[in-house]
Amino acid sequence: MSQSLTELARHIESASGATGIASTLAHGELTLTIDAAAIVETLVLLRDDPKCQFEILIDLAGVDYPERAKRFDVVYHLLSPRLNQRIRIKLSTNETTPVASVNDVFPAANWYEREAYDMYGIRFTGHPDLRRLLTDYGFQGYPLRKDFPLTGYVEVRYDDDQKRVVYEPVKLNQDFRNFDFESPWEGPNYILPGDEKASSKT
Repeated sequence: MSQSLTELARHIESASGATGIASTLAHGELTLTIDAAAIVETLVLLRDDPKCQFEILIDLAGVDYPERAKRFDVVYHLLSPRLNQRIRIKLSTNETTPVASVNDVFPAANWYEREAYDMYGIRFTGHPDLRRLLTDYGFQGYPLRKDFPLTGYVEVRYDDDQKRVVYEPVKLNQDFRNFDFESPWEGPNYILPGDEKASSKT
């Protein structure tokens, strides 16, 4: 299997007109890292070349590395049922540089790209309907970015008086949030809720 994947990587590198393709083979899987500008032509090659025949886009996902200048990876997983092979394509981009949509190459990319935009803020040029998919229309921020606060920015509820959905700033109740960092075997130095009942009986 590894020999066939190595030969496949060599073929793709030679057949592609794009420069800067890097291939890695790990755990029996082939990964190609390419320049973002070459994504459309690379996927067309992988779909149409007789030695590739990757006709199915299984998944497209974003990955966030906020410490990098190009903080996002966009990862494409392809399947070739005819050759019984899988391949992974990776590219990097930042918050302001869009990636070309591959919706015309693989129509299945439509909702995947919308999800990556909704969750990470990755933009895709040429997408026919790039809008939020999983969050609400008024949602602020991108919830799968690693710098997105765990509590979010707003909370949503239905208001019976106004007969509509309302957005309010997040309010955290700080009751019972007196954290100490003692050993759990030593126990806290304050009375936990409910313990006052036990202590009153003694």
